[in-house]
Amino acid sequence: MKTAIVRHILVKDKEQAEQLKKKILAGTDFAKVAKQFSTCNSAKRGGELGEVKKGQLVPVIDKLVFSAAERVLHGPIKSQFGFHLLEIKFRMDF
Repeated sequence: MKTAIVRHILVKDKEQAEQLKKKILAGTDFAKVAKQFSTCNSAKRGGELGEVKKGQLVPVIDKLVFSAAERVLHGPIKSQFGFHLLEIKFRMDF
């Protein structure tokens, strides 16, 4: 079974997601940005989704989580919920 440890930020528009990505890449703490701007319930945990299983997230995010590079800031990625910035901390395969 494939699992991953993931954190993300969810916002309503692409422009805001791009601005937040620039802030994080410039050194602003991911968790602080998530707590301040993310509309997801995970915001209060600094964007931490914790351990997720393959198939647990919306398809576009799930595909990215289980195929893209780890420890890189990805996004903005559009889903039906808005625009996501996503970091895959690491993946495991049991």
